[in-house]
Amino acid sequence: MPTMRGTTDELLEVRVTAGSGEEARRLADLLVDERLAACVQLVEITSCYRWQGAVEHEPEVLLLAKSARSVFDRLCRRVRAEHSYDTPEVLAVPVAAADERYAEWLRGCLRP
Repeated sequence: MPTMRGTTDELLEVRVTAGSGEEARRLADLLVDERLAACVQLVEITSCYRWQGAVEHEPEVLLLAKSARSVFDRLCRRVRAEHSYDTPEVLAVPVAAADERYAEWLRGCLRP
């Protein structure tokens, strides 16, 4: 059985959407290369949202970046600087629990 000793209070899953697979891969590479995320998963989705008074339905790619509070502000700034959207989605979801070894690996991949 996995162990969950220690705290995961600082761990986050950061959600970002991109308009294309190419942009998503570029952002994922940037976040991992700059050690702002340990891992980024890419998932093709369809988003329904309101933009400039209209309801839109568009294909997007959801990035699920494994990160931490200590680098969130830098991660957010990098996404804003590199993203094609005027207002990119950047949502941090706290990690309630994690396998201890995975959490240690995640922390070790980041550069606070």
